[in-house]
Amino acid sequence: MKKTIGNLFHAMVVSAKNLLTRKKEETNNMNVFPVPDGDTGINMSLTMSTVSGVDENLSLGQAAEETANQMLRAARGNSGAILSLFFRGVGKAFHELKEANALAWVKAFEAGTKEAYRAVMSPAEGTILTVMRVASEDARAAYTANRKITVNELFDVVVASAERTLAETPEMLPILKEAGVVDAGGYGFVCVLQGMKAVLDGHPIDADPEAEEGAKEASFADFNTEDITFGYCTECIVDKSEAFWGDHTAEELCSFITSIGDSVVFVDDEKMIKLHVHTNDPGQVLTAALRFGSLFTVKIENMRNQHTALAEGGTKPAVKEEAPLRNEKKYGFVSVCMGEGIKGLFLDLGVDGVVEGGQTMNPSTQDLIDAVEQTPSEIVYILPNNKNIAMVAKAAAELVTARRVVVLPSQSAPEGLAALIAFNPDAGEEDNLTGMMEAITRVTTMSVTYAVRDTKISRFHIRKGQYLGLVENTIACVANSPEACMRQLTRGMTDAAFVTLLYGDGVAEEEAEKVAAYIRKKAPKGCEVTVMSGGQPIYDYVVWIEQN
Repeated sequence: MKKTIGNLFHAMVVSAKNLLTRKKEETNNMNVFPVPDGDTGINMSLTMSTVSGVDENLSLGQAAEETANQMLRAARGNSGAILSLFFRGVGKAFHELKEANALAWVKAFEAGTKEAYRAVMSPAEGTILTVMRVASEDARAAYTANRKITVNELFDVVVASAERTLAETPEMLPILKEAGVVDAGGYGFVCVLQGMKAVLDGHPIDADPEAEEGAKEASFADFNTEDITFGYCTECIVDKSEAFWGDHTAEELCSFITSIGDSVVFVDDEKMIKLHVHTNDPGQVLTAALRFGSLFTVKIENMRNQHTALAEGGTKPAVKEEAPLRNEKKYGFVSVCMGEGIKGLFLDLGVDGVVEGGQTMNPSTQDLIDAVEQTPSEIVYILPNNKNIAMVAKAAAELVTARRVVVLPSQSAPEGLAALIAFNPDAGEEDNLTGMMEAITRVTTMSVTYAVRDTKISRFHIRKGQYLGLVENTIACVANSPEACMRQLTRGMTDAAFVTLLYGDGVAEEEAEKVAAYIRKKAPKGCEVTVMSGGQPIYDYVVWIEQN
């Protein structure tokens, strides 16, 4: 086959998505560290999850561009962000093309690789980027040697090159060799190429039946659009005015929306109201809600239009959810974190929106975009609080146009919290940025988690079920209990001024107090030690240390 067109490209990326989904657990298990955050396969699979919804009858250029747009918004984690950027480059190379020969594919591989590399400040050899780069170089070399090469033959070269380079990644990154694995992101990318090639070979990869189980759509043609009593699905979150602080202070609002609609869901919390109702007059709902405070998010969908499209065999109409709110202040914050206690700390320090996420559950680009657009500020700072969310946060910042977005380099919740404490709403933008960056550098984060498999890392021989003590993102000790790990971690806190011990979900308060008592003995004189419930999963303890 010498040329490819839009519907073939669509079939190729869907096949790639299907193979990646089938192989996601294998990809997850290649995580170097044996901690329960091996989510590379999940992130890459979710990043490609939306490609099936792209119209397969678009031209090549349109299909490639739409695929890239969908993936960029769905991207999760650094591996997913890199993969989406690769397809963004492919989309740019195929712009306005109706068909592509081998040379066009060579240029697409080169453009995709260049786009992915641009997003990584200090790319290391032996990662997904290396697999991309060598495959694109070999594609160029194959075309130069034979300008009559077909697209099928070119993909034979690219896949073979990627597989060979992947096998060599342990020789490029010693930590991979030590752990006995190849690069997880590179493995996922090889799956993508193999899935695409399978279509050219006439054997596309089908969706995993288990993954698809239960996903059959209902028949929307069984009832008439006119049978929908209430036409608008209306949702909003209200930040309560101080006069309405307290639980169950908005029962009047609940009674009102119940009287003008159905399918009511109403949460009346201490400082927040969240409501959902199907009604024929969403304006009445919002007007009534404004009596109790300010609107944080708003979402309205026309269910009659959606049903008509679905009944006619189409897809759910694209709805721009939660349109950006009007700017009401200069600065705003969006934070990513997990655990009710940690979330509460961020909210107490003034963040406008919290996106749930962290290890094992990286938010998508779109999740962050939605949160930013619902922050009514001229400038919005994103606190990713995890190194694996940084690239997705930067992608979200590029896609938001309603306000300026600045991504702060916080790699842990303590770093994000320190940045918030350093923020001064009355200071200028440059002074604030400098102050927050300096605050981040003064933080040391320690944490305790558990091993999910046997492995050897550096000097440590780790058994499944043992506990790992991390300083920043480096394993510092191994023990048979979280308390023993904490004792080893906190022996050398000679210059700590403040220590906050955040204990996780499942850790008893009395156990945390015992650990805190030990820290107080070892900490320098005058060091303030605080114990709080962070409620975070996976990590028994997260320790926030600020230096003198």
